[in-house]
Amino acid sequence: MKPPVHPSDKILSRDQVLHRFGGARCGRVVFTNGVFDLLHRGHVEYLCAARALGDALVVAVNTDASTRRLGKGSDRPVNGEADRAYVLAGLACVDGVTLFDEDTPRDLIAALLPDVLVKGGDYTVDTVAGAREVMAAGGRVEIIPLTPGRSTTSILERARRGGEDG
Repeated sequence: MKPPVHPSDKILSRDQVLHRFGGARCGRVVFTNGVFDLLHRGHVEYLCAARALGDALVVAVNTDASTRRLGKGSDRPVNGEADRAYVLAGLACVDGVTLFDEDTPRDLIAALLPDVLVKGGDYTVDTVAGAREVMAAGGRVEIIPLTPGRSTTSILERARRGGEDG
């Protein structure tokens, strides 16, 4: 049995991601991105479903500055980019993690050209950054339904109310 890969070995620079997962490859590379601020069940279900679509899952994580530009609130991100990347890299279903500082990962996606580009059910194919590039290269875009009632926003709202449901 192979020993698990240490999370720090899965956190890669953009160049390392392109070298390891880009170009000629055996197997299907799946790509997704997001803030992944407070990792919760919805994230884990989503990432496991994404990984099931291929042979390797690459996750691009918004930097702290990129997250703030998304307008998620003055208190976000709760966890810094290095911690968010490390926690994601600790998941068995994740094969590589990289940070991106742009507003969208379109340039990274266009350079990597994954076989499958995945986003959550709050997106449509038309609103997924990089979808056009992936489909033009023969890849596909998959929208995975969100887990109802599981979001970082709802967790933070519940915490502000003192943990009360409802």
